[in-house]
Amino acid sequence: MTTINLPQHAPRLLIAGDVMLDRYWFGEVNRISPEAPVPVVRVERREERLGGAANVARNAVALGAEVGLLGVVGQDEAGDALQRLLDALRIGSCLNRDPSISTIVKLRVIGRQQQLLRVDFEEPPTDLVLRDKLTQYNAMLPDYDLIVLSDYAKGSLVNVAQMVEAARALGKPVLVDPKGDDFSRYKGASILTPNKSELRQAVGGWKDEAQLTRKAQALRAELGLEALLLTRSEEGMSLYTAGDVLHFPTLAREVFDVSGAGDTVIATLAVMLGAGMPLAHAVETANRAGGIVVGKLGTATVTREELAG
Repeated sequence: MTTINLPQHAPRLLIAGDVMLDRYWFGEVNRISPEAPVPVVRVERREERLGGAANVARNAVALGAEVGLLGVVGQDEAGDALQRLLDALRIGSCLNRDPSISTIVKLRVIGRQQQLLRVDFEEPPTDLVLRDKLTQYNAMLPDYDLIVLSDYAKGSLVNVAQMVEAARALGKPVLVDPKGDDFSRYKGASILTPNKSELRQAVGGWKDEAQLTRKAQALRAELGLEALLLTRSEEGMSLYTAGDVLHFPTLAREVFDVSGAGDTVIATLAVMLGAGMPLAHAVETANRAGGIVVGKLGTATVTREELAG
């Protein structure tokens, strides 16, 4: 594995999207329930971590970036917990509080280091709060070097087309982690980072590498992207630009948990590009980060020391 020389400049990133709270309940499993054929978990430890767009912010801060985070949460205990976690990491956050919804929470129950169950709590934000969020976003744009839009299809990025347009009008690069079957709303972004299932949902399937390349390049051209970065799990990553296609083999030594791996990839890519690293080198670094983080339990981060090793 080659040594990567990381840039020392700390870029300023504005991250907007679906903010979540990841909760983990860890316990022992020693018996099966008499009520149903399911394991009984005796909870011994609980953890809370930043999830969704907040996990992108957490990863970017771990790599030395200055981060502003924009999202919507409920006026509730989970929203308070998110704010405490952000404050502890000194992430500059503008969390719009929507009293009519609950904060998005993903609760994972872990027994013997294996995820046994995930319970999701989520509601889409209201139009009024989304309008306020868009106004805040436009006001914050001039202060940042690069924009990351983290779309988990939970409702916080319904105005994503306007957000991309506003950023590009100011000459700001825009990286998007997309969702859904219609990528047209991301038109004009700099780079999209779909995984295989997300790309398949948008362009349909492919029978071989040549057809995949044709479909990826057609989508990139149609949306006016500078690049499309396809994350391919055990197959690594593929970078499609107007002049080339580059493949990066996976660097994962073992895959323990893929939770939040896409967050790590786009955060690393954004930090490296924001600090002036060339695109191919930034993707190589993001690929290494993804390979490291899947060897950790749950939504995790990668340090500069791990990347440079």
